[in-house]
Amino acid sequence: MNPYAPLVVLLVIAAGFVALTIITSVSVGPKRYNRAKLDSYECGIEPTPQPIGGGRVPVKYYITAMLFIVFDIEIVFLYPWAVSFNQMGTFALVEMVLFMVTVFIAYLYVLRRGGLDWD
Repeated sequence: MNPYAPLVVLLVIAAGFVALTIITSVSVGPKRYNRAKLDSYECGIEPTPQPIGGGRVPVKYYITAMLFIVFDIEIVFLYPWAVSFNQMGTFALVEMVLFMVTVFIAYLYVLRRGGLDWD
């Protein structure tokens, strides 16, 4: 038996489920289209026209994205460390504490500078 056979079967089942749900949604769903339903939705307010080339995005969004990436990378490093903690010993514990202290200091710096305030 081919070792990839279960994977192929799973992909076929997933593709069939996607096709079935899309076809069912199109055929069973209501078809009352009007201009309000086809417009973009922005949290209940009227959509604002965007200038050519896109609009200005506040820097706060980029800061939040960078903070998310930093803490996401921290979590990515914590998982393998937690799984193999028993085999690594005291050295790994000290290294992870230093890593977490470094990230926590960066978090305190951003917090003190007002990087998380949404004024």
